Amino acid sequence: MFDRLKLLIGEDCFNKIQNANILVVGVGGVGGECIISLVRSGIVNISFIDFDVVTLSNINRQVVAYNSTIGMKKVDVIEKMVKDINPLCNTLKYDLYLDNDNINDIFDKTIYDFVIDCCDSKETKKAIIKECLNRDISFISSMGTGNKLNPDDLYITDIRKTSIDPLARIIRKWVNDEKIKGKVPVLCSKEVPIHSGKVVASNSFVPNSAGLLISSYVIKKIIGKI
Repeated sequence: MFDRLKLLIGEDCFNKIQNANILVVGVGGVGGECIISLVRSGIVNISFIDFDVVTLSNINRQVVAYNSTIGMKKVDVIEKMVKDINPLCNTLKYDLYLDNDNINDIFDKTIYDFVIDCCDSKETKKAIIKECLNRDISFISSMGTGNKLNPDDLYITDIRKTSIDPLARIIRKWVNDEKIKGKVPVLCSKEVPIHSGKVVASNSFVPNSAGLLISSYVIKKIIGKI
């Protein structure tokens, strides 16, 4: 199944991927694509958290969204997809909203090598950053991918080096106000949002490209390539 990946990175690096334990928070446009890419890259120990169900509005960008999955829990759909790719995957799914009240319980249950934040909630992002830094867990947090049209404007950097992105501005201010010391890696965009309003505009390629960039970053971190 992974012969061509082993040709690219070698057996030792592949074993590092197989031994890694990953948590993805948020199974939407970014998180869903990221999970599928990680599993196709050899990750077998993966957990995911999401409290939402698939809706018609998700179909334009989310890997879990089909007419046949509308109304289903996103964690159930993504688990089925993961197992269909690799039946040997060890999955844990949490159908809940992650926040300060339950984050300790989730992190106490499993030792994670990497946590990937793909959720929409600012408060959940803050909780994940704090928890990962406190526990010395590698992590990356996705900033905003909505209201944008250009996937080539996506990049990965520390939150303190971000600009333009409205969500990154909020998280950056919080990091500075809280005097947080550790590195806070984020996926961000340098594109000025082209739409504003209560409903977030979206497409099939910016959030999905973000998910692929994050999975690439995580895999390369695991095998020591960055």
